[in-house]
Amino acid sequence: MTRSELIEKIAAKNPHLTMKDVERIVAVVFDSIIDALSRGDRVEFRGFGAFSVRTRSPRLAKNPRTGEQVKVDERKIPHFKTGKQLFESLNKK
Repeated sequence: MTRSELIEKIAAKNPHLTMKDVERIVAVVFDSIIDALSRGDRVEFRGFGAFSVRTRSPRLAKNPRTGEQVKVDERKIPHFKTGKQLFESLNKK
């Protein structure tokens, strides 16, 4: 699902909201998640999952073309862990 598909789906289920209102709501939610993660906070949606930031240690990597070793600096990466309800709905028996 893309961002525009999400906006269309929310707008369809909430006919009292204009498309511009729904676009603003989605933008605020995504911006809030990004801001929280950039501060190092954890964002949790009960039943859905939690977003957090993990740190990758600096390391030596290899350039696949030349075989030359390259230093890769420390990086922060987003991490998502599924919630119990989402996990169970994906793994129904």
